[in-house]
Amino acid sequence: MATWRKTPIFNIKSSISALFMINFWYVCTTMSETKNKKDRYILWFDELRIADVPLVGGKNASLGEMYHFLTEKGVKIPNGFAITAVAYRHLLKDAGIEDDVKNALAGLDTHDIKNLQERGRKVRQVVRYAKLPLDLEDEIRVAYRKLCKDMDRPDIDVAVRSSATAEDLPDASFAGQQETYLNIRGEESLLDACRSCFASLFTDRAISYREDKGFGHFDVYLSIAVQVMVRSDAASSGVIFSIDTESGFKDAVFITGAYGLGETVVQGAVNPDEFYVFKPTLEKGARPIVGKRLGSKEIMMVYTSDQRRPTKIVDTPESMRQHFCITDDEILKLGRWAVIIEDHYGKPMDIEWAKNGDGDYEGDGELYIVQARPETVHSQKTANIIETYVLKEKSNILVTGQAVGSKIGQGAVNVIESSARITEFKKGEVLVTDMTDPDWEPIMKIASAIVTNRGGRTCHAAIVSRELGIPAIIGTENATEKLKDRQEVTVSCSEGQEGIIYEGILPFEVETIQLDKMPETRTKIMMNVGIPEKAFDQGQIPNDGVGLARLEFIINSYIGIHPLALYHYEELKNKAESDQEIRDIIRKIDEKTAAYENKKEFFIENLAMGIGRIAAGFYPNDVVVRLSDFKTNEYANLIGGRIYEPVESNPMIGWRGASRYYDEEFKPAFQMECEALKRVRNDMGLINVIAMVPFCRTVEEGKKVIQIMKESGLKQGENGFQIYVMAEIPSNVIQADGFAEIFDGFSIGSNDLTQLALGLDRDSELVAHIYDERNVSVKRLVESVIKTAKATGRKIGICGQAPSDFPEFATFLVECGIDSMSLNPDTVVKTKLDIAAKEKELGISK
Repeated sequence: MATWRKTPIFNIKSSISALFMINFWYVCTTMSETKNKKDRYILWFDELRIADVPLVGGKNASLGEMYHFLTEKGVKIPNGFAITAVAYRHLLKDAGIEDDVKNALAGLDTHDIKNLQERGRKVRQVVRYAKLPLDLEDEIRVAYRKLCKDMDRPDIDVAVRSSATAEDLPDASFAGQQETYLNIRGEESLLDACRSCFASLFTDRAISYREDKGFGHFDVYLSIAVQVMVRSDAASSGVIFSIDTESGFKDAVFITGAYGLGETVVQGAVNPDEFYVFKPTLEKGARPIVGKRLGSKEIMMVYTSDQRRPTKIVDTPESMRQHFCITDDEILKLGRWAVIIEDHYGKPMDIEWAKNGDGDYEGDGELYIVQARPETVHSQKTANIIETYVLKEKSNILVTGQAVGSKIGQGAVNVIESSARITEFKKGEVLVTDMTDPDWEPIMKIASAIVTNRGGRTCHAAIVSRELGIPAIIGTENATEKLKDRQEVTVSCSEGQEGIIYEGILPFEVETIQLDKMPETRTKIMMNVGIPEKAFDQGQIPNDGVGLARLEFIINSYIGIHPLALYHYEELKNKAESDQEIRDIIRKIDEKTAAYENKKEFFIENLAMGIGRIAAGFYPNDVVVRLSDFKTNEYANLIGGRIYEPVESNPMIGWRGASRYYDEEFKPAFQMECEALKRVRNDMGLINVIAMVPFCRTVEEGKKVIQIMKESGLKQGENGFQIYVMAEIPSNVIQADGFAEIFDGFSIGSNDLTQLALGLDRDSELVAHIYDERNVSVKRLVESVIKTAKATGRKIGICGQAPSDFPEFATFLVECGIDSMSLNPDTVVKTKLDIAAKEKELGISK
């Protein structure tokens, strides 16, 4: 290839010089384009396809694939070019450093951290300070000028990203092993960043990772992506997975985001906002945002004017922290793009996005996709096996955070504040640190568990721990202060979204469910679900839907504030000046609802998302949502609750269930519940949701509730909407035919039915020994209501505790001909097997 140099031409200051420059560019690019693709140093994104991984690495091949096929489908990809693996090999040979690289790696032992660090430092110096071949340097300069010309801006800022040729294989992701350089502007800065990128093929973690995966160090080459920067330093950015990262639930898009450039999210330096979008109804045109969590977003990465340090970390202004970093419309757009990208590749994807800042930053305010690679954890799991970790004992809770995965790990704590001390870490210890980056991987793979102060579910620590199959708890904020060296702990990720670090080594079991060996049953086996965060996991256990989704659980965990305190927020605020108690209530409400100006909207949206997440996890099976059934003493415990709740001597049989909904004092709160349900069905498209009225004492009460629901936009029969009633009061059984005339189905609440049949308070320890669902009186009531339901053509199931606790009660229900049983998740598999055996004995077929 001809050698072209910049200096002799660009020092001529005349019109002839200008013409010569144009000819120079034309000759260079024409010569490059006439060469065979596999021999070129520079390839533009529109020339690349996914088959070009051996030539330009997984990152660049994917960018080219998307740029060519997906931009026409509305997915925005910033333009750029790839410096190919041919160029990297040319550097090794032309600079004469191949033998130096081999010598620097001689005697490598990746299990000896000091040895790894020493070898890595030597080989990086060899590559970093090698002189770029002149023809390669000139082609990079010319390509950069063309990119500037195409964008109609001088010295455009670019991202310089490494792209290894063995990246993103089905069982290994080399992403993150090499370096990325942001806000690179000007030819000299670009060339310097390229040299650093080439050297980063030999970071300590990349060397260690290749050794672990069985790749030779000269079997993997480096390509470089030079891509127009999206000015997210003036907006926001983050990561998308087209699959739930914790459960492997394939029907959810998981989005994280924070302000500024995306490296803080990827590295786990910030606790980001999190969003979930449900794919099946999204594709039907609905707006199914089934989860939003406000992250603290304490810091952000922004530009500097110094090309020696082109980015810096600054504190995020307090006012920005209290708002979500993207709008609902943007969440849905990213969700749709994730589906388009996943559909194109035919597999779950790990995607990076960025929003282009507007205003003074000359951005267009648009969203862009800057990377996409295959997800490499859940896509490799055996589909027909579910592994469940069960903690058998609990102890003093030391620290909590966000759980990554669902496993349990144990060991002695080793608090390591800096990567300079990683040589002190021993196999089997619990790694506790502020945050991790790829330099930590050599010790992460030998840890029994990982705990960090900072990071979200798509940060480095989370991604690597999933790939390694190690439990991790992230975003604890204070683990390095609370946990002490050599302290023995149990790290539990088995209890939902919250990860818990317990004191001591606690016993636990691992249960395995073989899904393909589960028998079919005529009796539907459904689940009792209360915690939305567990729905994606629990929905993968063999089931026929949810027979009881407890609304009060969602209100407790997602909201925590009495609905009337939110409804009357402005009135309370006006009284706060003269009342210290109300001032404290307002302060607590403001803290929890910082992202919401309209406090009623906080209640409605969060309740809708909690219901929606459960409905999504079990879609398209029925999900029966029981309307709120707090007792007065339970409502009083919510923030602001004591203002609105009376004191009752026996709340169990007091102002609860249906009697609240039509009461003029509580009616506004019930209407907010109805609005949440309406959004789930109408806006999110989750029409598998069925409403259920609890503690409905009379048929007249039932009619009043159904009328209020109708006035609130929940019309029975419209778009298949059904309303069930709990059969938990003797009057529900005695007058079952009357209730059957106005409701679509029954669900037996064996807990309250036992209480009221035997005349005892199930909260009282004094009479607890009498409480037994297997009592003949209770069983006769159950048998009677099933018989009436069958005679009137109404569905009937049970959602009480009895069939979960007593197998003989479950078989009794089968004999009575019940349609469904709703059980606690941990008893579903065993009970399903028992029911199958009983149905076989009775000659019942599905």
